[in-house]
Amino acid sequence: MEQSPVEEYPGQRLGLPAEGRGSVAAFGRRVGALVLDWGLALLVSRVMLHGNEWTTLGVFALLQAVCVTAFNGGPGHLALGMRVTSVDGRSPGPLRAVGRAVLLSVAIPALVWDRDQRGLHDRLMGTVLRRV
Repeated sequence: MEQSPVEEYPGQRLGLPAEGRGSVAAFGRRVGALVLDWGLALLVSRVMLHGNEWTTLGVFALLQAVCVTAFNGGPGHLALGMRVTSVDGRSPGPLRAVGRAVLLSVAIPALVWDRDQRGLHDRLMGTVLRRV
């Protein structure tokens, strides 16, 4: 009798658990974090800096770069129980955090995903968004 193939889950190829702590963060949480971070950037940009769309994008990128470097996640990630790590589980560091923020701000990389549900920005930077 033939064995049925093992169902592949997001993060399996990266050695991450299927669910719970350390697993790949779910789509809904990631979208929620993006909405929170963009809302915060919009608030800072419009209320404090009296800026336009480009100012908001700059604030968003800066927020991502600084917070991922310092705290392994933006405010939305932290609020929704996620952290950005390198694929091997370490802190992404400033170079990866800045590169990720720039790519995320371009938006197209975030819309292109792989089988592990990592956006192109995470894949290119060797990072993954995990549940904590």
